[in-house]
Amino acid sequence: MDFDLAALLAAHRHDGYELYGRYVNPQQPKVLHMIGFDKVYERAEGAYLYDAEGNQYADFLSGFGVFAAGRNHPVIRQALHDALDAQLADWTQFDCPPLPGLLAQKLLAKAPGLDRVFFCNSGTEAVEAALKFARCATGRRRVIYCDHAFHGLTTGSLSVNGSAEFRSGFDPLLPDTSIPLGDLDALAAELRRGDVAALIIEPVQGKGVHMPPDGFLTAAAKLLHEHGALLICDEVQSGFGRTGKFFAYQHEDVTPDIVTVAKALSGGFVPVGATLAKGPVFEKVYSSMDRVMVHSTTFKGGVLAMTAGLASLHVLDDEGLVENAARTGTALRTALTMMAERFDVLADVRGRGLMIGLEFDKPSSLRARTSWNMLQKARVGLFAQMVVVALFQRHRIQVSGDHMEVIKLIPPLMIGDTEVKLFTEAFGEVLEDASKGSGLIWEFGRTLVKQVVRS
Repeated sequence: MDFDLAALLAAHRHDGYELYGRYVNPQQPKVLHMIGFDKVYERAEGAYLYDAEGNQYADFLSGFGVFAAGRNHPVIRQALHDALDAQLADWTQFDCPPLPGLLAQKLLAKAPGLDRVFFCNSGTEAVEAALKFARCATGRRRVIYCDHAFHGLTTGSLSVNGSAEFRSGFDPLLPDTSIPLGDLDALAAELRRGDVAALIIEPVQGKGVHMPPDGFLTAAAKLLHEHGALLICDEVQSGFGRTGKFFAYQHEDVTPDIVTVAKALSGGFVPVGATLAKGPVFEKVYSSMDRVMVHSTTFKGGVLAMTAGLASLHVLDDEGLVENAARTGTALRTALTMMAERFDVLADVRGRGLMIGLEFDKPSSLRARTSWNMLQKARVGLFAQMVVVALFQRHRIQVSGDHMEVIKLIPPLMIGDTEVKLFTEAFGEVLEDASKGSGLIWEFGRTLVKQVVRS
């Protein structure tokens, strides 16, 4: 009997939340039901999702930055069909197929000064490789990271994760050390101890969309190299044009020693991550034929992953998506900054390209301020979550935000003026209600407080 995927999906069209709660993660369906995100999506295209009723949702989350080229891009889909139809030998483990070399060549052409690439399956694996490579290359064990950083959730990457809510319950971790983002004096103090292998930093932090001061990466690299340490730039979310440059570190005159990538390299189809580094780093790790497999993974360099990566890079170049991210991001941030002048609850608009953080603060009206205080007592971040839900339920726009009073916009890089207008008009309506301290948005806020108290 043939396997029929279409029939299987049709038979379980409305069973996803029950199956997920029973067999995968019991908390996820509860959270999604509570905030009204429990939709059944049946298809996706470009910057939009479509639910079972045919409703259209603007995707300003893009799978946490995965869908740079938009969802179900036809060029990437066709490339994957071609790869399947070619019936290539894959994962033989004892060969050197052309696709990994070709993708590495294309990636390194975008990162002058870097020489070699290690392929893996995800961003956290790319970071794990970077941490191991830095320790091996320097002979030192301690890595410095920044407050509020997010570098992944496996044990090594969690050790350089600056978010307490992710670290809780998983101690002991590696003995790495945090510094305030952009604090050169703190970095220098750690380097004087003589045991630092590297600083790992997101040129734009994914959590909260914070950036170091202009020139920090350049100054940090100089300081690190003076002390025999390395600079690791985590570009898992900020890379591939997200900030209006191919890599976010390229907003400065600096060449990192190691760069990690993933997310958008997948094209939204096949998970793939990579660690790019200077030649001497790789030469320390793979120092002899005996060490040919000293760091490896079974699924590195798979045909479909490499094809997705090559096709994704082609689309980014062919459609000018890096340039579009710069132009559209400027238009969106300009419109939002003007909005901040009207609504004091919108305290800050920051970011680069199409990686934008919107931070909220206590509103001035007495009624709204009283409601704000109620949310803050229950848990920091509930106001931002309230805005996320209002945008979704009232305007069918998906964004993200939790555990801080910031929402993040990371839409596909192919959005244009239509999506900028769609978001700013909807967001303006939400802020109008929020500033008054009344309406559906605050009703949902009170519901959130009750749920938090119960949990």
